[in-house]
Amino acid sequence: MNWWQRLKNNNLARFGAIILLVFYIGVIGADFIAPYNPYDSQPHGSLLPPTKIYWKTPDGKFIGPHIYPTTQGDTNLESGERKLIVDFQKPSSLGLFVIGSEYTLFEVKLPLPPTWEEVKIIPGITLNLHLFGAKDPAKINLLGTDEQGRDQFSRLLHGGRISLFIGIFGIIITYPLGLIIGGISGYFGGWIDIIIMRLAEVLMTFPSIYLLAALSGILSPQLTSTQRFLLIVLITSVISWAGLARVIRGQVLSIKEQEFVQASLAMGGKPFYIIFRHVLPQTASYVIISATLAIPSFIGAEAVLSLIGLGIQQPDPSWGNMLSLASNASILVLQPWLVLAPAMLIILTVLAFNLLGDGLRDALDPRSIR
Repeated sequence: MNWWQRLKNNNLARFGAIILLVFYIGVIGADFIAPYNPYDSQPHGSLLPPTKIYWKTPDGKFIGPHIYPTTQGDTNLESGERKLIVDFQKPSSLGLFVIGSEYTLFEVKLPLPPTWEEVKIIPGITLNLHLFGAKDPAKINLLGTDEQGRDQFSRLLHGGRISLFIGIFGIIITYPLGLIIGGISGYFGGWIDIIIMRLAEVLMTFPSIYLLAALSGILSPQLTSTQRFLLIVLITSVISWAGLARVIRGQVLSIKEQEFVQASLAMGGKPFYIIFRHVLPQTASYVIISATLAIPSFIGAEAVLSLIGLGIQQPDPSWGNMLSLASNASILVLQPWLVLAPAMLIILTVLAFNLLGDGLRDALDPRSIR
């Protein structure tokens, strides 16, 4: 049984892989799946709860899945609760593959979902195809709206692009550096090894979260929030190769004494050819496992920095800055859906990467081969 079969037979690893596949497909296709623009606000629609879907009208008539226009009414000054105003006189049908752009986008001649021929195009409006939607005037907010009246589900999908891909971006920079530097240090030894390892030890003493906060504070305010965070990740990735390099160095010290490496050296192989062709490929199993387990640390760094206001800034969405609403006690009590959704996504993503990493470790471990 090869490593791929062992990985497929690991139920927990398969569960983690499925979760990650769903999440990455969701954020990549956010423009299609999300019903609304993540930056647009709904009039009188701040802090709405998840939209309730109805199948029958108030008089008991079955008309299929539909919703009603909902807005916020007056706020109870003592309890902080807001009264919802639902217009039961204007049912809005739900449909799949809805054509739209922003919120008021088209007039339909037939019930949803319309086709391109059934749409009366409004001049100056760009039409987009969405997975699902509601006929105006009602808006479907699967996870409610935030304090600015923006659709929470749409913002979660678009914000996931930063939160999910920031880890991949980080390891693409960190791991090649750690591999190359660690390989050179372990193969050549001597004063090269001493200098590299002492530098690695110095870099490993830097507390990462404080370093990230300091870097965020000195960057130019002219940068957008996305540019700021990508630059922070770039800088920290460049200096965070030390831990990986130390491990790779230890493995290379053992690998370079093996017969196939000595044979290549006896046949006239150049040092860098031997390092890249024979030595570093032997560390591939460890690197794959380590990279899978390292991605959650980048996701956590983004969440922490955005949570304290040093990462992605509003109005740009990310799971971290959406979670920052947890600092508002009234939100936690009265609108918990605004905090639970990004928190659960972060937890599930980190859990999924850890399950997949553990599964890869078990599958690639030579001692598990029978």
